[in-house]
Amino acid sequence: MRLTSLLTAAATASAALLLAACGSSSSSAPASGASSSSAAGGATTSAPAATTSAAASGKFLACMVTDTGGINDGSFNQTSWKGLQDAAAANPNIEIRNIQSIPPNTDYARNINTFLTQKCGIIVTVGFAMGDATKAAAGKNPGQKFAIVDNSYSPVISNVNALVFNTVQDGFLGGYLAAGMTKSGKVATFGGQQFPTVTIYMDGFYDGVQYYNSKHGTKVQVLGWNEATQKGTFSGDFTNQTKGQTITQTFISEGADIIFPVAGNVGLGAAKAVQQADAQGGNVNMFWVDTDGCEAANAKQYCKYFITSVEKGLDVAVKTAVLAAQSGTFKGGNYVGTLANGGVTLAPLHDWASKVPAALQAELRTVGLGIASGQIQAPTKSPVG
Repeated sequence: MRLTSLLTAAATASAALLLAACGSSSSSAPASGASSSSAAGGATTSAPAATTSAAASGKFLACMVTDTGGINDGSFNQTSWKGLQDAAAANPNIEIRNIQSIPPNTDYARNINTFLTQKCGIIVTVGFAMGDATKAAAGKNPGQKFAIVDNSYSPVISNVNALVFNTVQDGFLGGYLAAGMTKSGKVATFGGQQFPTVTIYMDGFYDGVQYYNSKHGTKVQVLGWNEATQKGTFSGDFTNQTKGQTITQTFISEGADIIFPVAGNVGLGAAKAVQQADAQGGNVNMFWVDTDGCEAANAKQYCKYFITSVEKGLDVAVKTAVLAAQSGTFKGGNYVGTLANGGVTLAPLHDWASKVPAALQAELRTVGLGIASGQIQAPTKSPVG
């Protein structure tokens, strides 16, 4: 089950809404470590060589600066990079390149400036933490097109396509599903850092559990986050898997049997702890975040433990932004992905399709439609857009 396939009317319009984004001021879609490839052959080269090659061939350059997790984080960086890859696959005149802001190459401004010297047709930056550096670069270079994932601006910046996602909505569905599947009556979530793009997921998860409790008369507890107080558990970064493993082991020792890490690569440590608990006879499972964990190269080994993944349509939004820039239809603004436009969703249940009761799947459909229509409120203290 993928939720967007169930929200038939809303999903039908999602592609059109995304494509319309780049034509709207309130957009509805959207040094070391550098590598480049093009749709033709997929070759990888050094950035200087790629610049020369692209200039000679007249190709449109789409460039991406990752956050600290890098393009193999199995989460938002990797899925954003897939958006560039998909754009290049769709249009052979697009060549793509990335710089990974992984230690010691973590100076966002310097990495953006590297691409400013290479005549990129669009520079895509990834992550809330890159908001200030992107804004500064866009202000100094008004003729340069940018897109940024997980950060928006008010007022909008005319040369920045800001791609944000109302993940409180699918986070809410994830919490509802977790509450319906727990055997211990305790579920848990934790974040990488206390950024709005992290806590919005956690708000949704927490409130989804409360909504399930209100409908079923249950008392499922959420460890690791309190939506009302905005207090909870954070690993402090998005890379340290050992921290994720330790945090998850603590939650398991406190009785949680479903874990939802919102922490990028740190979630792999959580998956390792879940795997170890399973080997010791425990009945512990989890959700993945941002992308379908069962399809992520570094996470799919844990697919049997992923009841679902709470996803953003990062790849589609990034692909659309790149294609718009290449075609000359780019306009800055804020794209907000929702359940209604297909920008956020729950991933397929994969191994869990026969394990999640049909009645609970039906409830998820009803709740999802209610959120999409506005009949069910999914509040958050970390609003987007």
